[in-house]
Amino acid sequence: MDQMGELEDLDVVLAKQKVLSAKDIADLPDPVASPGENKLEYAYSLWFTQRTRGSVSTSSSYEENIKFVGSFCTVEGFWAHYCYLARPCELPAHCDIHVFKKGVKPMWEDDANKSGGKWMIRLKKGISSRCWESLLLAILGEQFIVGDEICGVVISIRPTEDIISLWNRTASDNSITARIRDTMTRVMSLPIKTIMEYKAHDASLRDRSSYRNTDVFVR
Repeated sequence: MDQMGELEDLDVVLAKQKVLSAKDIADLPDPVASPGENKLEYAYSLWFTQRTRGSVSTSSSYEENIKFVGSFCTVEGFWAHYCYLARPCELPAHCDIHVFKKGVKPMWEDDANKSGGKWMIRLKKGISSRCWESLLLAILGEQFIVGDEICGVVISIRPTEDIISLWNRTASDNSITARIRDTMTRVMSLPIKTIMEYKAHDASLRDRSSYRNTDVFVR
């Protein structure tokens, strides 16, 4: 499938899901579990971003560009959304998929995120789909034993690599961030010498970048 075909397919999926921007979702109802479904510990929301190459992003334009796809609170609800999404290896560059706890926007400035940070892993093309799915299932299955520290997870598709980011609430707690890092390496089966980076969101706000001036950890 060519890149234009991928974009058209994704647009069809998003259109069916009643896409809204982050500014429009305050009054949306919480997802409801149907009888017999398996409830998750938390409800989650799914978001999608596609950026224009070379565009300059501000907080306002970024919030308007984040498209809300839907919410789920059960295992069955997750798969109902996930099965319609293109896998990371099928998406064009400059797209992001975000899965965050319900009520948390995938923005540095959100109340749940502003004191937190994120772990980032840069992956070669071709292996991110497996790592992304493994990490998602570990988060939904509560394999991170860190209370409510996990805010959400993002996969960012770039021209030469894919970047997976896991966001947490408290950047200043080194024991929490270390436990999250170690769980990520386990559930994603990351090889020895994998480079992981951490950056607090307040630092990202200061330099307007996720990827500059990060703390580097080599597994």
